[in-house]
Amino acid sequence: MPILVYAETWDGKFKKPSFEAMTYAFELAKSTNDTVTAIVIGPATDDELKRAGEYGCTKVLHAGDGKYGSFNPSAFTAVIADCVTSENAKTIIFSQTYSGKSLAPRLAARLKAGLVSGAIALPSTTSPFVVRKKCFSSKGFTDVEVSSDIKIISVFPNAHHIAANNVSANIQAVNPVIAESLFNTKVNEVKKTSGKIALTEAEIVVSGGRGLKGPENWGMVEELADALGAATACSKPVADMGWRPHHEHVGQTGITISPNLYIAIGISGAIQHLAGVSSSKVIVVINADKEAPFFKIADYGIIGDAFQVVPKLTEAVKQLKSSH
Repeated sequence: MPILVYAETWDGKFKKPSFEAMTYAFELAKSTNDTVTAIVIGPATDDELKRAGEYGCTKVLHAGDGKYGSFNPSAFTAVIADCVTSENAKTIIFSQTYSGKSLAPRLAARLKAGLVSGAIALPSTTSPFVVRKKCFSSKGFTDVEVSSDIKIISVFPNAHHIAANNVSANIQAVNPVIAESLFNTKVNEVKKTSGKIALTEAEIVVSGGRGLKGPENWGMVEELADALGAATACSKPVADMGWRPHHEHVGQTGITISPNLYIAIGISGAIQHLAGVSSSKVIVVINADKEAPFFKIADYGIIGDAFQVVPKLTEAVKQLKSSH
């Protein structure tokens, strides 16, 4: 019996969270003696689809019809549901991305399946089926027992490692019959940012707050980010004041991220901000106020003037990279 994994793509290429989800599915399949089948919706070349085999997928179901060129939650859910039925699958894995957050609940409602959203570990046991996830804005954990026949898990980004599990992937084209009414919503335009690292997929994030005193000082944040190969982010007040675009706002009411390294510059660390970044593996805080709440959860803290510390840190990074 296959474990299905929705392998998300962008511009015909697998996204990093998809490899995490495939690895998660493969390691779960090893414990249950199952196989892994990837579902890919939208344009992708055979060479790209075969990459799913590098992460343990023995089969790839590809719905590549042109009508799936733009993300459509209702239509994509119908395609995945059809694949679940045709493959007689009982476990479906998503990544907890924007797409996964949109698709997994829809599919759960459609299939009357149990859903664990934002899982951070493999099931501790499959009989009963118990999966751990974060709760209370990532301040706690809960073990969720799923008793339904069909089970859906969405994996929190960066919570599971990526590992090569090379097998041969059999690519199979699928074109299920989908109600035309599901395509009533049309995408007229897609605006893409180029040359930047996607914030939700970045392994390193450099973020700034009101301590930078104005948008004219943001250059040093970007310079440090460029030196580290990082994405940039900001606190809510910074976005509200128009210093930075709202799509860079991380926090409880913005984007939730979990990079390997998060550097906070001039951010006090209000609980709303911490809710969006506390899953980061390593947190570095730079702040002149030694009483800033952020220091309480930081792995490393630098008490000092950001306008003196950050340029020196950037220069140190550049020197380290040039010497290697």
